[in-house]
Amino acid sequence: MAKRLILVVLILIVIFGGIFGWKTYSGMKMAAMMSRPHPPAVIASAEVKVESWQPWLHAIGSVTATQGISVTTEVAGQVHEILVKSGQPVKAGEVLLRLDDSVDRAELRGLIAQRTLAKLQFERASRLLKDKSVSRSDYDASRARLDSAEADVDARRALMAKKTIRAPFSGRLGIADINLGQYLSPGDAIVPLQALDPIYVDYHLPERHLADVHVGQAVDVVVQAWPQRHFKGVISAINPGIDTGTRTLRLRATLDNPDQLLRPGMFAEVRTVLPRRDNILTLPRTAVTYNPYGESVFVIQKKGDGLVVQNRPVKTGEVRNGRVEIVKGLQAGDTVVTAGQNKLRNGLPVSIDNSVKLDGQVQGG
Repeated sequence: MAKRLILVVLILIVIFGGIFGWKTYSGMKMAAMMSRPHPPAVIASAEVKVESWQPWLHAIGSVTATQGISVTTEVAGQVHEILVKSGQPVKAGEVLLRLDDSVDRAELRGLIAQRTLAKLQFERASRLLKDKSVSRSDYDASRARLDSAEADVDARRALMAKKTIRAPFSGRLGIADINLGQYLSPGDAIVPLQALDPIYVDYHLPERHLADVHVGQAVDVVVQAWPQRHFKGVISAINPGIDTGTRTLRLRATLDNPDQLLRPGMFAEVRTVLPRRDNILTLPRTAVTYNPYGESVFVIQKKGDGLVVQNRPVKTGEVRNGRVEIVKGLQAGDTVVTAGQNKLRNGLPVSIDNSVKLDGQVQGG
């Protein structure tokens, strides 16, 4: 019985000794691994550059014709002749259509005949007045009849002239919705007419920018129909007051439009050009880490024969084309981390590889 007990004790000693020995060996191996220096973290980098930026004020506006109306008729009449086509350009004074004036012409001939008779009567009264064969009152009456007859002729001719509808200014016609023989009443719309060159762009800016804008200031306009093209113009008018509902300032820019690519009603992105800014420190936007307590970057510094990183708070400004302005915290020539910040801490050794991003995509440069 004692032999069995001794055998069991020996077996347990061997088992627990093996376990203890393995744990001791594993702990020594782990300590040896931890004591080895960590390989440098691979990151991408970029230098702080000095650039010149052209700042501007962004706004949304609408394209507006310098002159735009719906051509109407002042007098009633039946459409007798249509001389233009929808959509074609016209010059100021060009005849668009004519209303039937046959009755007016007949009445005009009668009025001219009455004027001729009145003129003869007045000339006879003038001769007789010299001989005192007629009274002064008869002479004055004949003069009044002549004046009235001439006025009737002029009025009829003016009415007939209104039945010839002309373009009040040069521009491009819209779609005409009229037909031959159609009866038009005074005020009936005939065809839209808009002057397209030059053309206006109306937009608004917050009232805080009142001191930044002035008449003659350059603007750059982009429309969705021609997204790759920039249209240049200048501010031609600024509203004297501020809109009390939106607290915005209304501005109007004038642009040359020789190809008539800009059309009234277009949605326009307007950039009001401000004075150029020089000596701006910039970084790729990916270099900046944004936190609730502020922005920061990892600056790469030399330490012995290697490189380490140091977290540094910065103050950023405007962002443009993937680059951010550094207002405070860095100097020109400083090198910062642009990719791989999530695994960094102060004093960690790093290795720069700008050929490939950490996700495996080529970074270039």
